[in-house]
Amino acid sequence: MQRFGEKLRWLRQQQHMTQRELADQLGFAAQSYINALASGKKRPSAELVFKIARLFGVSTDQLLDDMLEVGDIPPET
Repeated sequence: MQRFGEKLRWLRQQQHMTQRELADQLGFAAQSYINALASGKKRPSAELVFKIARLFGVSTDQLLDDMLEVGDIPPET
């Protein structure tokens, strides 16, 4: 799950969303939590992982498993 932040950032950028817009979509009052997720300072709850997966149309496995790709991000070897 070390690549979760990288994947989240990539998905957000592919949708041309700012951190603020993503925070709004996920029901957060501030983008600081999104920034902390993207930088690896915070880990998401299971509920949040499900919300993000639904929002971007990806599987939770793709978000959480470092060996699985999300879009054009190559898996870590």
